[in-house]
Parts: sequence; structure tokens; C-alpha cells
Amino acid sequence: MTDHAPLSGPVESRTIDTSMPHSARVWNYWLGGKDNYPVDEEAGDAYAAVFPGIVDVARGSRAFLGRSIRYLVTEAGIRQFLDVGTGLPTVDNTHEVAQRLAPESRIVYVDKDPLVLAHARALLTSTPEGATAYVDADLYDPERILAHAAETLDLTRPTALILSGILGHVADYDEARSIVRRLMDGLPSGSYLSVNDGSLGIDPEYERAQEAYNKSGAIPYILRTVEQITGFFDGLELVEPGVVTLPQWRPEDGDGTATVLGEHGGLGRKP
Repeated sequence: MTDHAPLSGPVESRTIDTSMPHSARVWNYWLGGKDNYPVDEEAGDAYAAVFPGIVDVARGSRAFLGRSIRYLVTEAGIRQFLDVGTGLPTVDNTHEVAQRLAPESRIVYVDKDPLVLAHARALLTSTPEGATAYVDADLYDPERILAHAAETLDLTRPTALILSGILGHVADYDEARSIVRRLMDGLPSGSYLSVNDGSLGIDPEYERAQEAYNKSGAIPYILRTVEQITGFFDGLELVEPGVVTLPQWRPEDGDGTATVLGEHGGLGRKP
């Protein structure tokens, strides 16, 4: 029988606000998904009118996620994944990529969004050999995340922490670094950190579009310098080629034609 771990933690009674755009739903729209509302489509179209390259950014982020997971499974031997800030299910979710290569992989997804929670069962389609679970928890509470992740993962074994496009929602940089550090402190030597986020100083049109989006009433997303993104990996051993624009991180055939995006990311190993 397939091992579907239960939804973990208390689920608050929260309603889905369809009156304001929501980043996860807008991202879903850019990726061609259906889990969004007219307000999200309007915000997504307005953003794309200023910066048409946003669709490439969304797809580039997804492609980076897939490549980093494939590296973790095939080259680093990782079989456990903690994906925080999961977002809405789409194609090639973390467990799908990992379990295609290693069916015994175990994955815990974490998000606090009620719409993501409503679709969480789509993230729990594990192989019989592996396991998936969903934790309803806030990024700002790393200790709660780790406690519930331990119900599915053996946190004495190397685990990959995935923070894909989520740290930009933490406005204070020092606080964002603290969250990363506290999560990594709960993982053993040999664990990995995967981060990708929007970057400053690369594409002025991207920066203008993001500034306008942040003023729309949606939850702001802060673009950061490459140096700041690199700072999330302090104390870790960066995997080559380090923190780079996403298309340049171990590219594979079929990843698209873009060579530079205003998104940077990398992978680091905990000594």
C-alpha cells in the first residue's frame, strides 16, 4: 500500500481571499496551471505587460528545482527532502522528481496557505517504497517545522532543505538568514540547502514589475542582491558552480534558451 503520511499539525480555519492577488496563485498562472482566480490572472497579466520575461523566470525556477533534486539524488545520495514554501502543486513536484530516480525517497512539504492546503492531497501520491507528508506550518516557525517533519523524516540522516522562491517574502534580511540557519541547525552533517530567489541588478524591467506588484496589495516579494542570496549559504560548502543565475546552474538539454535570468540560486552542503 502506498505510504501517504497524514496532514500534520492543526489546520487553522482560514478562508481563501479571492479579492487580492496571491503570489502562489499568480505563479501557478504563469506556469500554465488552473488553480488561480481572475484577480490573479489580472495581476499576472499586468506584471507580464511590464516584464514579459516573468514566464521565463517562473519556468527557469522550476527547471532549477528539478536539476538540483536530480543532483541531490544521483550524485549526493540524498533520500530525504524538506520542501518549505511548497506552493501549489504543478508538474514535476519535488517528490515526483526524487521518486522517479529513487522510489524510496521521503518528502515533507510545508506551507501555511489555505489554498495550498486544499490541494495538499495532490502532493501525497508517494511510491509504495517512499513517503510524502504535508505540514501546515509557518516559515517563521522553524522549530515547529522540524518537529513535524521528524514524524516522516529521520532527521539524524542527511536531508535536503528546499527554499524555492520563498525567502523573498521575508522582508528583513537578517530574519531570513536566521530562519535558514535555524532550519539547517536541525539537520545533520551531510545535509544540503537549495535556495533560489529573485535577484537585483540583473534586469531593470523585472525590478520595475516587482515593485509595481508589491504595491498592488499582494504580499510583497523582495528581490535581493546576488551577495545577499549567497549569504544564505554561509557556513556551507557550495556545490559548483556556486550561486549563479538559474539557467547557468548545471544546465541540461531542454531547459530553454534563456542564459541569464533575474533569479539566482545554488546548492550548499553542511559540513
